[in-house]
Amino acid sequence: MVVIQPFKGIRPQAALAQQVATLPYDVLNSQEAYELAKENPYSYLHIDKAEINLPKELSPYDPQVYQKAAAELAEFLQKDWLIKDSAPCLYLYQLTMAGRSQTGLVTCTAIHDYQTGKIKKHEYTRLEKELDRINHSDACNANTSPIFLTYRRENQVQTIMDQWQAKHQPVYDFDSFHEVHHRVWVIDETAVIEELVQLFAENVPALYIADGHHRTESAVKVGLKRQAAQPDAPADAEFNFFLSVIFPKEELAIWDYNRVVNVPLTADFLTEISEIFEIEKFADGKPTQAKQFGMYFKQQWYHLTIKENLIPSDPVEKLDVALLQRYIFNEKFGITDIRTDKRIDFVGGIRGMAELEKLVDSGAWQVAFALYPTTMDDLLAVADADKIMPPKSTWFEPKLLSGLFLHDLA
Repeated sequence: MVVIQPFKGIRPQAALAQQVATLPYDVLNSQEAYELAKENPYSYLHIDKAEINLPKELSPYDPQVYQKAAAELAEFLQKDWLIKDSAPCLYLYQLTMAGRSQTGLVTCTAIHDYQTGKIKKHEYTRLEKELDRINHSDACNANTSPIFLTYRRENQVQTIMDQWQAKHQPVYDFDSFHEVHHRVWVIDETAVIEELVQLFAENVPALYIADGHHRTESAVKVGLKRQAAQPDAPADAEFNFFLSVIFPKEELAIWDYNRVVNVPLTADFLTEISEIFEIEKFADGKPTQAKQFGMYFKQQWYHLTIKENLIPSDPVEKLDVALLQRYIFNEKFGITDIRTDKRIDFVGGIRGMAELEKLVDSGAWQVAFALYPTTMDDLLAVADADKIMPPKSTWFEPKLLSGLFLHDLA
């Protein structure tokens, strides 16, 4: 079973929450972050992507960037734009998009649970991407953005969360990017906190990383570094835990994560892939079921349905992303490492089919593939089997905003 721990959240004063909260650092490049924050001194991007306040020729991974992030955080605290709660609390964070709501428990989860496999992953990470958040967290002495976790719904936990929402007013209540409605409640009653902690310890066998594998690895490595420096620290020391938001998997939606490819295609390309797929022309390429792919090629959408005898039983190899990788990218295009090969790029489903058409019609890419979304059950099954999904298998919406919660490691 898993450990959760309340914490003294660092969070915006209520009047500034909407101005502070912003999109996560990893969905914006430096220029996009600069444009979003240049007219808003309260934007958390001044901390999360501090290179926007330094000369543009400086690398976003220069040590000065992390020093600037720490200085900005100190200034936000000094000005009371961010305030640290006086007692450990838990929090509820609800996001509503297009009429669908998901409510997560904001808490700290244990490094030990990650090390022992109770917090399960489904992706590999790259050290160079980890280092950025290691340096950022180290300099700020805080978990500067939360990990997006999920679990199989626990009914007693859900009842407590529902009752707290019904009986208390949210401290934040605002709309933000992509017309998402954000609400936050503070759980500050000791008895309720203790009951939730106990329920997770007794009834929740595992948590799963939905989004944020690099942030998780970074948070764990920062904590382990502090453990080594302070071997006599108590087990409940803040650096033994990292900031998380835990949502029941039943409330989450995975969006499609699509691909565009720039490779020379033969004149009989469609004939070649007909060995693998049943091919039909369609006005709209959006797949309507698993094992069906949309393909945009020469200003025409096609539906590609993989032949049943080519679908393996392995929980990873049978995923749509794995089938496309194997039969098209590997065997037809020779693209074996999609994380590093420049001939392929990835487009989140929130951008729609029109974005794929635009990219191909521009001539920069030759063909686009639209995928049916991976399911939450697929994600949990792969993690439970201690296996790893192919890269770029999942795209979650809505995104958790950054700046609403920080966890002090001191």
